[in-house]
Amino acid sequence: MHLLSIQIGKPQPLRYRDQAVMSAINKTGVTGSVYLSEVNFDGDAQADLVNHGGQDKAVNAYCAEHYPYWAKRLQRDLVHGAFGENVTVSGMTEDIVCIGDTFRLGEAVVQISQPRQPCFKLGAKHNEPEMPVWVQETGYTGYYFRVLKPGNVTPGTPTELIERHPAGITVAFANRIKYFDKNDREALELLAGLPVLAEAWRSSFQARLNKII
Repeated sequence: MHLLSIQIGKPQPLRYRDQAVMSAINKTGVTGSVYLSEVNFDGDAQADLVNHGGQDKAVNAYCAEHYPYWAKRLQRDLVHGAFGENVTVSGMTEDIVCIGDTFRLGEAVVQISQPRQPCFKLGAKHNEPEMPVWVQETGYTGYYFRVLKPGNVTPGTPTELIERHPAGITVAFANRIKYFDKNDREALELLAGLPVLAEAWRSSFQARLNKII
């Protein structure tokens, strides 16, 4: 498991359907150590604080293993940060890591809080309106970390798994229930009752469960 790169960015205009929307999806890689607080890396910010940012979505992570697939599908070269992620990691794909797993990133300690839910801005960035749907269909969503202990983080360093969450619910499993097996009652009960899952996701699963009970 490795932290390959760190990307940060501030909100700026992004072209979407002949208009400009503010977004921080365009990020720039950093080479030195960066301080990670409980809400973001120094120098990073979010434009839409309703759907992005906050303690449950302090760090957006994406898996380097998915880059060759997208480069082929989009027929273009891609660099780290192409999915608006703060950190590009390897050896930590969605089918391996679990909600609630904790890791050491440099001096910081982080915990997986939820899958990343792609929005229209990812499509706007790549000039592919269907991009959010493609990401959901592949399951190559990435995920978010909450920060349990702030500290300095340096790109290019190993990532240490501190503790595997005992529930063992992978990010891939959460994605499958979110987008495909939407009426799996047992799975919905499991996810709605998982304290380490971000509250927004738990609430959505509970709302769906309420409709089928």
